[in-house]
Amino acid sequence: MTTLADSADRYGPVSRALHWGMAALFAVQFLSAAAHWALPRENALRETLWSFHPALGATLFLLVLLRGVWGLANLANRPPHPGRTGRVAVAGHVAIYALMVIVPAVRLLAAAGSTRGLDYFGIQIFAAREVEVAWMQAAAQWHDELGWCLAGLVLGHIAMATLWHRLIQRDGVLERMA
Repeated sequence: MTTLADSADRYGPVSRALHWGMAALFAVQFLSAAAHWALPRENALRETLWSFHPALGATLFLLVLLRGVWGLANLANRPPHPGRTGRVAVAGHVAIYALMVIVPAVRLLAAAGSTRGLDYFGIQIFAAREVEVAWMQAAAQWHDELGWCLAGLVLGHIAMATLWHRLIQRDGVLERMA
């Protein structure tokens, strides 16, 4: 019988589902940000993709928190990352997780202090304020730049998994998450 938890040989089905499901959602989120940046203002594709960027970001934030709790609960069971390369991999994962929390957190902070507020699928999370809170808005200035840093780290993560582990080392690291 298959266990839901991770093991020393392989990540469990919950970890794999969270990893690959979130990977797909992050791809769409980064695509919406790229379209918002690259396409002209009155472009229908740009507007369509951008219309769900906030809700998708909030959903990813909740999934990141869930995945973090699940990962910490399974930390002792997970496949090891030995040696210097392993320490670098752990540092890269910590950086990715940190940005997956910080990027939406600064935007949520800004929404809490804005004149627009925030609704999540019709549920009011933050009411609109009469006057913006300046320090809360200042945090949002980092959202875009840190988001692109996260995208760069994710691309590096993909490159390491496919090029280094799969094609060069052939050490089965990618298969443990597949």
